[in-house]
Amino acid sequence: MEDIFVVYCSDSPEGRCRFHQHRHWKARFRMSAILRELLRVSEKAANIARACRQQEALFQLLIEEKKEGEKNKKFAVDFKTLADVLVQEVIKQNMENKFPGLGKNILGEESNEFTNDLGEKIILRLCPTEEETVELLSKVLNGNKLASEALAKVVHQDVTFTDPTLDSIEISIPQDILGIWVDPIDSTYQYIKGSADIKSNQGIFPSGLQCVTILIGVYDLQTGVPLMGVINQPFVSQDLNTLRWKGQCYWGLSYMDTNIHSLQRLDSTRKNSEARSQMTENTSSEAERSHPFSAVISTSEKDTIKAALSRVCGERIFRAAGAGYKSLCVVQGLVDIYIFSEDTTFKWDSCAAHAILRAMGGGMVDLRECLQRNSEMGLDLPQLVYHVENEGAAGVDRWANKGGLIAYRSRKQLETFLSLLIQNLAPVDTCT
Repeated sequence: MEDIFVVYCSDSPEGRCRFHQHRHWKARFRMSAILRELLRVSEKAANIARACRQQEALFQLLIEEKKEGEKNKKFAVDFKTLADVLVQEVIKQNMENKFPGLGKNILGEESNEFTNDLGEKIILRLCPTEEETVELLSKVLNGNKLASEALAKVVHQDVTFTDPTLDSIEISIPQDILGIWVDPIDSTYQYIKGSADIKSNQGIFPSGLQCVTILIGVYDLQTGVPLMGVINQPFVSQDLNTLRWKGQCYWGLSYMDTNIHSLQRLDSTRKNSEARSQMTENTSSEAERSHPFSAVISTSEKDTIKAALSRVCGERIFRAAGAGYKSLCVVQGLVDIYIFSEDTTFKWDSCAAHAILRAMGGGMVDLRECLQRNSEMGLDLPQLVYHVENEGAAGVDRWANKGGLIAYRSRKQLETFLSLLIQNLAPVDTCT
């Protein structure tokens, strides 16, 4: 109906104006309402992730993934993939139900289509009733009714999530400019392995369930700029009596002149602390000033980057699993920088944290372009964008962060860090 209306009004500027006003009136939403729903569905997704580890019928399926040759004989799908897809579809369909038309702009890593050896296809969608979801899941899980019922129950369980800070957000946004990237379960290896007894190093977990995150990032379809982000960490602390896990959720919004995030109060305390540190900086020893930065990296980081970082950060280099978790370490202020020189992170890995960091005054940039950039020419930092495919790439590589990335909280800190990094890098292309 809207397309017909556009053609009909195309000869009349006044008519066009009326149409656009009408369309935007219909399709504008309060950003607080969208963000509140994103938080709610992320918590529902976290409940599914926790249920798959805590409910016996589901846990048995999950640990089977550690064994070779025991995948479902009927449908070519492992349970980890099913959990991923289910989380993704819950997010997608809950958002579509609340904001009609938004679902088509929600993209993720997983396909929701399963095929068996007979060529039969099942498209996994969230059914209207729990009973229908049980029936659909039973087909994918080769008739395992116990697991299907346990999974359907948590999928249809209602979740409430409130954050009073959201009430202060008054701005609205046209719905038709919003795209959403979803990573349903980031760090799936740690999720399946399920280590619960890993000790942190200065608050940073090198591995374990704490490294698992659910990532939802909202971006502008026209500019690719990240606008809203939600990072849900389902496994933060475990009750040693019940063995049940509690999680934590982080969010941020950056749109026009509005920048707000869930760590606002903690951030102001931290800034006061940083100001006090700045006042005493001149009294610090030369050794303390020589390594002013901390960084989190992947265990697979290149030797050239690690060598340069050791000269810039000294011993303040931490290794951790999961792109989402490493980005979260920067959001939390546990480290100054997350740097990764490979091209194996994707838009769904980075969009959520990028939006939160933007709300904090930071961001996420292309590492390769930063190393090639001449800062003296006043060139803008090459921020990652989320709306354009990589030219000539196929499959998931279309959405890879091809030049690597750096996540940061402060532009001033980033500029200083980059200057030191470039000085300490061997004269080779670090991102080939």
